[in-house]
Amino acid sequence: MVRPISAIINTAALKNNLKIIKNIAFKSKVWSVLKSDAYGHGIKNIYPFINSNSDGFAVLTLDEAIILRKNGCNKPILLLEGFFDKKELYLIYKYYLTITLHSNWQLKTLIKYKSQYPINIYIKINSGMNRLGFPTKKILKIIYIIKNNINFSKISLMTHFSDTTINSNFIKKQINNIKKHINNYYNFPCSFANSAAILWHKDTHYDWVRTGIILYGASPTGIWEDIAKKKIKPVMTLKSKIISIQKIYPGQIIGYNCKYYSNKKRKIGIIACGYADGYPRNINNETFVSVKGIKAKILGDISMDMIAIDLLNIPTAQIGNSVELWGDNIKIDDVAKSANTIGYELMCSLSKRVPRILK
Repeated sequence: MVRPISAIINTAALKNNLKIIKNIAFKSKVWSVLKSDAYGHGIKNIYPFINSNSDGFAVLTLDEAIILRKNGCNKPILLLEGFFDKKELYLIYKYYLTITLHSNWQLKTLIKYKSQYPINIYIKINSGMNRLGFPTKKILKIIYIIKNNINFSKISLMTHFSDTTINSNFIKKQINNIKKHINNYYNFPCSFANSAAILWHKDTHYDWVRTGIILYGASPTGIWEDIAKKKIKPVMTLKSKIISIQKIYPGQIIGYNCKYYSNKKRKIGIIACGYADGYPRNINNETFVSVKGIKAKILGDISMDMIAIDLLNIPTAQIGNSVELWGDNIKIDDVAKSANTIGYELMCSLSKRVPRILK
């Protein structure tokens, strides 16, 4: 018997989300971000359904880029952190990849490589996030070095915003930092906007935008209501089934560590899902799942492979009933908030043992 948990990938929602994003950023080309195995959805599951409407794909690792090429992708592929070892350069040129340069080490290594073939380069600007990139005041010098030492096709500029919330002021400081030191930055193709900037800071769209979390139907802020009006829909639904039903009496415990004592007679359901599947163990005591369209509260600690839920308000619930842990009815952002984390982490942490099923 196959364990009943699965992650349903709604390809119609995926395609619609990309359509919405392209309508918002209609003047820009779109990098569809497929890093972390397409945010846990599976690159091979996602790529075929957005290939025609994506202008390019952004990934983290060389392996992810090669998967795309071997599955027929002939569009630009951007390595968001460039290369990590000089040995990777052979494959980067072989598969016609676009690299990000963010360090002097990478720059020197690329110069020494001296390929006869041109390469597309994204220069990462550290405009204030202080994570990766060259300081803004050094960008013009980096451009000069590239032009005089590297066989390149095109130079583009990229930065990442630290705070892109709806009313952010820091994003303006980062843009002003770029303007101060690179007064002609707009003469180069620019990719500055991530998902949040796509939605709320249209003046940062420039030539290319990079869409990550909203492509998959969750909010960059971690608050679902912030994107609800955009009609963006969840792509992933984590589903399982009730595999056992227990009758509980007042004073009896539920689950490990004797943390939950029932205060009344109740019926509980046991779901085939646990922290080994990627469901967060540290949720608060106001976290719900959905059974037959009705919310049911999670009771007690999350086990490795099972979760207990309260069926007091669902008297007709039976073994075999479907349970939604997150999706259209239970937003992943709400589950993440209850676990003091973000939807990004839940998507990326979903276990490989959970089958992804295309819908």
